[in-house]
This record gives sequence, structure tokens and C-alpha cells, in this order.
Amino acid sequence: FTLSSKMKLLHSLVVILAVVFSTCNAASPAEWKSRTIYQLLTDRFASPSSDSCGDLSSYCGGTFTALEDKLDYISGMGFDAIWISPVVTNTDNGYHGYWAKDLTTVNSHFGTSDDLKSLVKAAHAKGIWVMVDVVANHVGPVNFDFGQITPFNDASHYHSYCEIQDWNNQQQVELCRLSGLPDLNQTDSYVRSTLKSWISNLVTEYGFDGMRVDTTPEVAKDFWQEFNQAAGVYAVGEVFNGDISYVSSYQGAALNAVLNYPFFFTVRDVFQQKKSMREIENVFGPSGSYWSSFSDVSLLGTFIDNHDNPRFLNGQSDVALFKNAIVAGLTVTGIPIFYYGDEQEYAGGSDPGCRETLWPNYNTDSEIYQLVQTVNKMRKDQTLSTLNQTQRYADDQFYAFTRGNVFIALTNTGTGGNVQRSITYHPYSEGTKLCSVFNSGSCVSVSGGAFSVSLQNGLPDILVPQ
Repeated sequence: FTLSSKMKLLHSLVVILAVVFSTCNAASPAEWKSRTIYQLLTDRFASPSSDSCGDLSSYCGGTFTALEDKLDYISGMGFDAIWISPVVTNTDNGYHGYWAKDLTTVNSHFGTSDDLKSLVKAAHAKGIWVMVDVVANHVGPVNFDFGQITPFNDASHYHSYCEIQDWNNQQQVELCRLSGLPDLNQTDSYVRSTLKSWISNLVTEYGFDGMRVDTTPEVAKDFWQEFNQAAGVYAVGEVFNGDISYVSSYQGAALNAVLNYPFFFTVRDVFQQKKSMREIENVFGPSGSYWSSFSDVSLLGTFIDNHDNPRFLNGQSDVALFKNAIVAGLTVTGIPIFYYGDEQEYAGGSDPGCRETLWPNYNTDSEIYQLVQTVNKMRKDQTLSTLNQTQRYADDQFYAFTRGNVFIALTNTGTGGNVQRSITYHPYSEGTKLCSVFNSGSCVSVSGGAFSVSLQNGLPDILVPQ
């Protein structure tokens, strides 16, 4: 070999290794299935100051560095992924991140580019993946003063002015403005290619493992497919709708997965409003609509609270019902997403009320923190994400299912309610002893092909064979 040919060969090897390394570090949808996600608002989770926030509609002081210092609080609950707010520079008061002003720079209220890289590196060192929230539908509220926006600084980059008024008109949903926010035209070749390059570079530069995609139905599905491919990581889209057929149409045709909004509404019905638990049977039962509607239920983002809705406890103060909702969200098929502050029993109302500052409330001994820690440990110990879900019992006040050999029992009776059911449809052999993950001394045995489940004081239970 000449020196020149040796150098060329060395360069080729470096390129190959770089590709292999980047591929190995890119988190595939399949790999995300075993993760549990803690959703937070960067501006509200942790601050270098202990000052309270006087105005939830503006910046409160949360930063990347302060978040990095609190990663153990998150991992202590058993979460191995975090979903953070959009990271780009926003227009005034865009504390939430959804009002992009400059896609090429990091929001200085949260910190510097190096601070963000440090956060991701620190998270990865603790085994925590980082999901970034992204917006490709609209920019900040600049009306028609597009010169404020980088790089989309011309009227040609946007759809003609109109407001979404009829959410049943899909063309209007895709072409018109959401809440007056300038609507990007993804059919414009510059806009389309720039957005794809942007997300590719963002993921690569900061090492993000996944992305949550805002306002998914407001953009045509074919664009999202290309956007998802350009990112090269798991993407879960926001389709804020309870219609299963509509929401499911965005999985695969647009993105890897969607947030399971239909289940969110079911949880609110069953546990917050105490409607019949057969609503769960309708979606997750033997003939449940999820199995036939979604291309892969195990990839859906499952949640019971988020930043766009009043918190569960705002509409139902009974913590026993809240615990049932949490256990359901953490154990049904899907990738669990847990909203920050729920572990401290936050009860904020409509946006921005549901976007409280977490500081200084980092109590690791709180009831919900401990509950979540126990359930997440069970998920890992039993490799729950790999196990099939099977309904075992359903009536108005009791619902039970298994994931493999793990038995989950839920009730909507609330505090003071006691329910007992005999379970005859189950996967256990005669004599099998099942014990509660919440109380190891509470056990039942299969006798005569059946076992009895008793839920006391309206609390859920999870039984595991010994």
C-alpha cells in the first residue's frame, strides 16, 4: 500500500466506525418499549433559586443545570427516560418552548448549548435516555412579522392566513393557524428540507434518544414520515383526540407512535368520574379496539396527566382513585409517561395551572413517589414490557388483567371501598402462591382452580407468583 492508499483506507474505517457508533447509540422504537418516561417542563422542574414563581404564564427559572443536579430524584422513582421541553430560542414568554423564534440557537433561559450537552451526557451516564419535545407545525406569535423568525423569515414559508375553526375539517386543521400561531408550509421545498435537516442535526449534536412531536394532526402525514426518518430515533406524536380510529391513523403513516389520548380519557372516566370499569374492557379487553386499531400498542405513550390538561387530582381529590389510575398507566401495554409533580400530589387546574414549579418539593418519602418506585421496580424485575396483556375479570367496579404471570387488580370504589372477587380465569397452576408487591406478607394461593382477590380501602394491588 502507498501512504495515500493507507490514508484512504484509514479514513474509510473511521467513517464506518462512526456510522456503526452512531447507529448503536440511536435508540430504536423497539428499544424504547422497555423504558419508563418522566415528563417535565424544563422551566418548572428545577431551578438554581429557591424562589417561588409569581406568574406561571411566564418564565419561572428552571434550567438544564439544575435539572442535571436532580436526575437522581427521577431515577430514584425507577424512571430511565426523561421528556424535556423544546430547547430552541422562543419568542417572549415562551417558557413552555412551543413558540419558536430561532431554531438554530438554544433557549438561553434554560442555559447554554454546553449546559444542554452536559445534561444529556449526565443522563446517559445514569442510564437515562433523553426525549426532546419538538415543534414543526408553527412558530411563535409574531402575527405577520416573519422577519423575527430564524430561519423561516419570509411569508412564502407559511400557509396563507386562516384560523382553525372546525376540527372536523382536516384540510383546515393542516393549513390554518392554531391559536393564531403562524403555520409553516411543509410543502414548500425550503421549509421541508430545512426542518428535516434541523431535526437530524439537533438529534446528532445533542445525542437525543427520542422525540415527542407536538401538534401532529396539524401537518400532513407524509411530512412526518420523512421527519421521523431524518431524526433517526423513536418519535411519539401528540394527537389530542379521543377518537381511536383517528388517533391510530397517525401511527406508522406519520410517526412510530402516538400518545395514547384515548386511554387518557378512559382513565379520567373510570377513576376520576367513577364510571363503569368496563370502559377499560372496551379498549383493552379480548375484543378491545386498541388491538385491532393500532399497528403496535406497545409503542404508544401511555399517560394519565400532562401539561395540557388539568391534573387528575384537580377534578378528583381521592388519592386512592389516583393510585389506581397511576398503576393502570404504569402497567397496561405501552410506554408509560409520568408527569412531574404527580408524585407530590400536585392538583393544578387548566394551563398554566397544571405547570407548577416542583421546587422545593422533592420529597422521596411521599406516598406516590414510593408507589411509583415499587411499580417501576416490578416492571424491571418482571420485564413487564415483553409480556402479553390478558384481561382476567371485568365489572363496573373491578378490573383485572395479567402481563405474563403478573396480576394487576384495579378498582374505582375509592377510599373506604372494599371489593373481593374470585378469579377463575388465570394462568397459574394449582397451589401457586401470589404475593402483593406493596405488602410482601399479603399473599393468596390458587386452590380448586381459583383464588380470591381483595382490594381494601379502594387501593389497587399487583400480585406476583413466589
